[in-house]
Amino acid sequence: MAETSQFAAGSLFNMRGSVAVVTGGGTGIGLMITQALAANGCKVYITSRRKDVIEDSAKKHQPPKSSGGEIIAIGPCDVTKKSDLEKLVADLGQKEKFINLLVCNAGVSGPKAEPEHEDAEDLKKKLWENESFEDWQQVFNVNVNSVYFTTVAFLPLLQAAIGPKGPLDDFAPSVITISSMSGIMRHAQGHFSYNASKGATVHLTKLMSSEFQKAKIRINSIAPGYFPSEMTAKESDDRQKSNVPAEDIQEKGHVPLMRAGEETEMGMTALYLARNQYVNGQVIAVDGGVLNVVAG
Repeated sequence: MAETSQFAAGSLFNMRGSVAVVTGGGTGIGLMITQALAANGCKVYITSRRKDVIEDSAKKHQPPKSSGGEIIAIGPCDVTKKSDLEKLVADLGQKEKFINLLVCNAGVSGPKAEPEHEDAEDLKKKLWENESFEDWQQVFNVNVNSVYFTTVAFLPLLQAAIGPKGPLDDFAPSVITISSMSGIMRHAQGHFSYNASKGATVHLTKLMSSEFQKAKIRINSIAPGYFPSEMTAKESDDRQKSNVPAEDIQEKGHVPLMRAGEETEMGMTALYLARNQYVNGQVIAVDGGVLNVVAG
């Protein structure tokens, strides 16, 4: 029986003593999740292809010491290369006996070509000339293939968190994949490859969740809508933060909240999935109501 005190937010979302790894953790959604975890007591290792970015973020976004959390840059790591992933896991294994959470956040947007023409010849020309097999392969390699191989690479360190080796119960260690509302909707948004890849990430999450139950590891996904990141804003400031003005969102005409998601709203979602052992195989859209407007 739970006492009332156990329902306090500080107890429900307490990450003290836990260890997490966040890919693409130096900017955007990865950094938001990193900050939320660290602020609640988690030791968070962030990695990326860009060593300078993760080092800068770790330096500028450390939580208060009283939180018990910490942000540590590790890498660089290209998550599309097995050799880099093996090195990352080996390096982590030298520092930690286990990890509690893996966040597969690294992603790319890919080519954009609006399917705006009604005439088939014009439609073909626009799409054919602005996309390539190589573009699609790159998008799927980062957004789908790397999610799979990163998760597989970290399975032993995740399972090591379960007792008697580690302090956690069955299904306490987990993976959060970052998919997208774009992988759930029918609207192509001008980038077929990105939306198709995120749809694949959604299904991959379901597959891994079912299959990796054998190892007693949970797998869930966050499907973000418009959040400030280098993907949406095209840039970061000197604190590796991005901004998306409300007017830019309002112009899209399909976001009921009429603004981008707030960083803390992403943080809340990550903490929920990290802490709630009874949630497994779920895809949570954090999209401001877009999927109530755009066909799914």
